[in-house]
Amino acid sequence: MNEGDRKQLASEAFQRLIGIMDDLRAKCPWDREQTFESIRPLTIEETYELSEGILEKDYNLIRKELGDLLLHIVFYSKIAEEDNRFDIVDVINSLCDKLIYRHPHIYGNVKVNDASQVVENWEQLKIKEKDGNKTVLSGVPTALPALIKANRIQEKVRAVGFDWDERSQVWDKVQEELNELRHEVEVTNSTDDIEKEFGDLLFSVVNAARLYGVDPETALERTNRKFMKRFAYLEQQTIQMGRSLKDMTLDEMNEIWEEAKRFD
Repeated sequence: MNEGDRKQLASEAFQRLIGIMDDLRAKCPWDREQTFESIRPLTIEETYELSEGILEKDYNLIRKELGDLLLHIVFYSKIAEEDNRFDIVDVINSLCDKLIYRHPHIYGNVKVNDASQVVENWEQLKIKEKDGNKTVLSGVPTALPALIKANRIQEKVRAVGFDWDERSQVWDKVQEELNELRHEVEVTNSTDDIEKEFGDLLFSVVNAARLYGVDPETALERTNRKFMKRFAYLEQQTIQMGRSLKDMTLDEMNEIWEEAKRFD
């Protein structure tokens, strides 16, 4: 399929979706009642389901969930259009304008050597969009989960040069934070201070993950899934033995746990 045919098919498919959305808002009682607020939790759910598909490399699920998110974008735009606020054309054109503006190395005369320079330029341009009144961290959503937020904060400040000269230096910081945590646990035993030091340690570990090209959220979720799989094996084997986990020693459980590792 050539480029022209692909664009034509994409245009026709999108126009079909817009037509269906118009029909649903006009004729379906449920769709007609929806608002920004009522759809919002569904959008969050669809986003997590898309994340699930990506982690599982389930491309059928990814395709489905991308479609669901696209539906939500069209849905929000239709509601806004009815209120004379904006429409899907405004959404798309605004996105296109932003992409062109933030990629001067493609649509302008700026030269970049690698992806990191692209990110640095991107962050600087975002600040300029607010006439210099936007702070570096103002674009980090307050509602983000803490682990993801920590990673985004560090990515943002890195783009303006606030980072380690050598990534290996981060391990000294991780060790420093670990030592401070152990001191609070063993010496002061203050719950509030222990919590603060745990936060500092976690923040430094997220920093290390970023510096070594690892997404901490994905890494932790992989470990969550691995743990759940091993624990499910432990439970299954225990049931087959006619035993209860509560009645087993830690050594007995650990023996089965080691068996479970073979299936990772």
